[in-house]
Amino acid sequence: MPAIETSARQNTASSEKVKNRKTGFEKKISLFGFIFALPWIVGLLLFQAYPLIMSAYYSLTSYSILEPGEFVGLKNFTTLFQDKVFWISIYNTMYYTLIFVPLSIVVGVVLALFLNLKIRGQGIYRTLFFIPSLVPPVATTIIWLWLLNPQFGLVNYWLDKIGISGPPWIGSEAWSKPSLILMSLWGTGQAVVIYLAGLQDIPQDYYDAAQVDGANGWQRTKTITLPLLTPVIFFNLIIGTIGALQNFVLPYTLTNGQGTPANSMMFYVMYLYTSGFGYLKMGYASAMAWILFLIVVILTALIFVSQKRWVHYQGKE
Repeated sequence: MPAIETSARQNTASSEKVKNRKTGFEKKISLFGFIFALPWIVGLLLFQAYPLIMSAYYSLTSYSILEPGEFVGLKNFTTLFQDKVFWISIYNTMYYTLIFVPLSIVVGVVLALFLNLKIRGQGIYRTLFFIPSLVPPVATTIIWLWLLNPQFGLVNYWLDKIGISGPPWIGSEAWSKPSLILMSLWGTGQAVVIYLAGLQDIPQDYYDAAQVDGANGWQRTKTITLPLLTPVIFFNLIIGTIGALQNFVLPYTLTNGQGTPANSMMFYVMYLYTSGFGYLKMGYASAMAWILFLIVVILTALIFVSQKRWVHYQGKE
């Protein structure tokens, strides 16, 4: 009996030593992991968390770059709701978002379907449609300013050749936003690539079974391709909506930040930038930023809620 007890004690002591060794090793691993993640954590705190917190604070003050400002509570928000340019910028942004995003999805899906056809030179055509998305926005703006020039632009020139009088495009309040939508559609190459990846993920067996059942090309597209492509469409809808609400570079470059003609090109982020860095009203601009954040969150939540009705994932009924 004493021998058995002694061996049991030895086993217990050895197991405790092993546990202590494992605990020490795990602590070292955790420490090394924390050290490797420390640069990212510092960057997150300094460049994301801190600006977010300070933006919320500045939205309640009259802070500007030159003066510390005073605490004004919700005055910036109440002033915004009485600002005509603020409402014009919201209208322009929503107009652009509600038209451009669905159009970009339709154009992107149609182009992806054509580029997915098994034809000679398929890679060349895909490259040609992707190249415009690689052009810098400023260069894109200069090109389209020349193309849409009402006097000597190529678009109006060819419209005149077929007997159509071209509109003033960017110089008109009625045509400025449609012109911007047309320019933005020119760079849908990235979305097309994502749609092509989604098309490649659809199993060929579905098409073979549908063809055996006598389904034609349109029926296969309607009952197989589009439903199974809805997860990709859903992703591009989210990304496209957020990007459209933050539209800045094209309208700012086109109008030199003025939003002309008659504020028809004054988008929300443009007005936010002008208020903060043009008029030095950082508190006012911070309030605008938080309103934009709420708009993005609400629209994104609505899209996520709606996905249950129209997004179909493979393997799920």
